Amino acid sequence: QVQLVESGGGLVQPGGSLRLACEGSGMFFSVHTMRWYRVAPGKERELVAEITSRATTNYAVSVQGRFTISRDNANNMVYLQMNDLKPEDTAVYYCNAHRAQNDYWGQGVQVTVSS
Repeated sequence: QVQLVESGGGLVQPGGSLRLACEGSGMFFSVHTMRWYRVAPGKERELVAEITSRATTNYAVSVQGRFTISRDNANNMVYLQMNDLKPEDTAVYYCNAHRAQNDYWGQGVQVTVSS
């Protein structure tokens, strides 16, 4: 049974930083593209960042230069380092593992950016 468990969310002031983590289990982690999505209040789901099995990364324009995605295949972990956070980054962030027709999701973690 595949499980993805996120951690690291919380409340932070504008300009602050947070690091999200996602641990995978029950899967061949290293072959999956790992993604972070977010859902902000009243908005559609947005792909924030992804890292392929070959460690190629892609980012949404809105987070380029502020967010960094990384992975640790030895420990089945993927991270999202978020710097210079803005109120518009407030959302529930979801970890996703993708390969071919398969998608697996974590339960989501709340990130709130507010003064």
